[in-house]
Amino acid sequence: MAVEAEARAIGAGFALLFFSRSLVDATTLANSLKKHAPKLPYAGCSTAGEITPDGLEEGHMLAMLFPTSAFTVASAMVENLSSSAMDGITGEVEVLRRTLHAKAGDASADNVFALCLIDGLSYAEEAVTSAIHWALDDIPLIGGSAGDDLKFETTTLMRDGRVASDSAIVILIATTIPFHVFKTDNFVPTDEKLVVTASDPDHRIVREFNADVAATEYAASVGIVQHTLTPFSFASHPVVVKVGGEYYCRSIQKMNPDGSLSFFCAIDDGIVLSIAQPKSMVETTRAALKEVEAKLGNIDMILGFDCVLRRLDARNRQVFRDISELYRANKVIGFGTYGEQYRSMHLNQTFTGIAFGQRQAAE
Repeated sequence: MAVEAEARAIGAGFALLFFSRSLVDATTLANSLKKHAPKLPYAGCSTAGEITPDGLEEGHMLAMLFPTSAFTVASAMVENLSSSAMDGITGEVEVLRRTLHAKAGDASADNVFALCLIDGLSYAEEAVTSAIHWALDDIPLIGGSAGDDLKFETTTLMRDGRVASDSAIVILIATTIPFHVFKTDNFVPTDEKLVVTASDPDHRIVREFNADVAATEYAASVGIVQHTLTPFSFASHPVVVKVGGEYYCRSIQKMNPDGSLSFFCAIDDGIVLSIAQPKSMVETTRAALKEVEAKLGNIDMILGFDCVLRRLDARNRQVFRDISELYRANKVIGFGTYGEQYRSMHLNQTFTGIAFGQRQAAE
């Protein structure tokens, strides 16, 4: 097995795995890892597209290996999110911090970061992200919601032989490599407002905007005929909410037969959304990556979590190859998500990442 051979060659002590459910069955993959790499700890999830060393791809599996010479890793899976108490998740993270400290010794907020992989169909990302962040103190958190190639049926997570849905994986990593956590998006709010006047918060469904059928009101606001609304429409015309003086995307997943709209993020009655005007995805992403490079010096690689709606929008605006080349040139690997985690927030239509500098910069 290629993963095992490469792990042995570089002295890896942990692996991140991202895979298309259309290509790989998670249980089969877990059995293969047990057979060929029984001593290699790992965590991973299914995707909505992959970011490979060659750029944006679909229908692939990739592994990111962490050598023990520079990384110390502790991970845990939290199952049954729909019935888990959030204080239990906070307690799990606190235990994980103690585990990492016991393994790494000098682990602190300055040389530790946290990753979160979570079921993108769990309706629990906001609460789980907040609970994890609460227990991390100043340790930066980023991550992505697992996808299933836009089928919206079942996403899968795996850790050390355990395969589950309705779950999250928390990974704490101490490193001697300099790193920088960042996010970027490509939209600005307009004055066009949509007020949620009827919703089903438990299932992230908006039934009415401005006391009219949600899809009807949204379509009128963005100038599209309702029956032609598609995921490309939602990707190209996002809506945003203002939180703490900053705007965050609340992306629409799909239109339902009754004209209601399903969202990727939490939604509730009374929330005021603004129609957003997109900026150039290529230029905003390039500027963000240049800023990261300025902070770190040379970039060794970037672990990225990229909303699947950005991928759809890139295709729609015919800049898919440009974005793919930008990721390839900046050594980004990762996956297409159903949502992104950044510090205490669950986001949509955003690229979040952690960039690693050159090893010699840390020595």
